[in-house]
Amino acid sequence: MQIRSAKGCQWDQVSLGEVMLRLDPGERRVHTARTFDVGEGGGEYNVARGLRRCFGLRTAIVTALADNAVGRLIEDLMLQGGVDTSFLRWVDYDGVGRDVRNGLNFTERGFGPRAAAGCSDRGHSAASKLRPGDVPWETLFGERGARWLHTGGIFCALSETTADVAHEAMEVARAHDVRISYDLNYRPSLWKNFGGQRRAREVNRALMPYVDCVFGNEEDFVAGLGFEVSGVDSSYSQLDTNGFRRMISEVVAAYPNISVVATSLRTAKTASVNGWGGILYYKGELHEVPQRDIEILDRVGGGDSFASGIIYGLLTEQSPRWALECGVAHGALAMSTPGDTSMASLAEVRRAMSGAGARIER
Repeated sequence: MQIRSAKGCQWDQVSLGEVMLRLDPGERRVHTARTFDVGEGGGEYNVARGLRRCFGLRTAIVTALADNAVGRLIEDLMLQGGVDTSFLRWVDYDGVGRDVRNGLNFTERGFGPRAAAGCSDRGHSAASKLRPGDVPWETLFGERGARWLHTGGIFCALSETTADVAHEAMEVARAHDVRISYDLNYRPSLWKNFGGQRRAREVNRALMPYVDCVFGNEEDFVAGLGFEVSGVDSSYSQLDTNGFRRMISEVVAAYPNISVVATSLRTAKTASVNGWGGILYYKGELHEVPQRDIEILDRVGGGDSFASGIIYGLLTEQSPRWALECGVAHGALAMSTPGDTSMASLAEVRRAMSGAGARIER
C-alpha cells in the first residue's frame, strides 16, 4: 500500500464526519445529573484529533455546524484539539432548530455491572444535511493535498445524502492517490428508521471497492457488512480469534483492493474491566495482540484511538506489528481518561507498548 509523500501535501490525514457536543454527567446518571462537563466528539473526528494531539500529524476535519452559540462552542473545542477547520461548513441557524441544528450526545461512563450508555440528540444536524457538491474535494485533495482520508458508517447513516458525500470524497481521493480508511461503526439507533441492517450493508458494500483499510469490531462486520464471525455468541462475551481470521480472509477475497483489515478485540467483563487486544491483516499476513484485562474509566472513543494508532504506524512506515501494538496501546490509554478524545502523549503510548508498568513518574 503506497502512501503519498508528506512533501507537497498540506495534511497527513483528513476525516469526514459529524462532530457533536458531548455532555458528560461524570459519576452520575444522565437522568439524575444537575451538572455536565462538555467536550467534542465524533467517530471520524476522534481519529483526526488523536493523530494531531497524540501523534503530532497534520490533520483536518470536513464537517458542518449550525451557526449558533453551540456550534461556536464545538468549534472552540476543536480548535483546542488542533485539528484544521478550514473545511468546516457553517449553516445558517433558524433560531429554533426546525431545519438545522447541532448534535448533542449525553454519555454515561458506566461502572461495574452498570454498562456505559449513550443518549444522542442529533436529528436534522448540519452534518446530516451535507450533499454532494458541498465540499470542494478537488481543492482539498488535488490543489492542497492530503495523504489519507478517513470516514465511516456513522457519518454514512446520518441521512439519505451523507453516503453519497462519502462516495464523492472517495472518488476524488482515489484520483489523487490518497489512501482511504473506513470504520464500519455500526450503530443500530442510526439505521433503525433508515433501512436497518439491510440498508447498512448496501451502503457499506457500495463503498468498500474504494477502501484501502477497513476497521470494525465483531458486530460491525456481521451487522454492517454481512460477514459472519464463527465461534462468537450473540452477546460477544467470548471471542474466538480463529473465527476472525476466517472472516478477514473472506473480506479480502470479496474486496481485493483492501490491503489492511483491523479489528479491536474487546470482551466487557464489567463496565470497569475489559479484555482488550486486536488483530491486523496486512497484505496477506495476520498479526495479533492477545486480549489482556485493562481497567476502564470511559470506554467511548477507544476504538477510534485504536484506529488512529494504526493509521499513525502506517503513515510513518512502521511495521504492521508495530502499528497494531500502537493502536492497542493508544486505545487502552484513551479509555483511562474521560471524554471521547485521547489525552495520551506519544511518549505514554511508547511506554505502554514497551510493557512498562504504571509506577508514578516524577
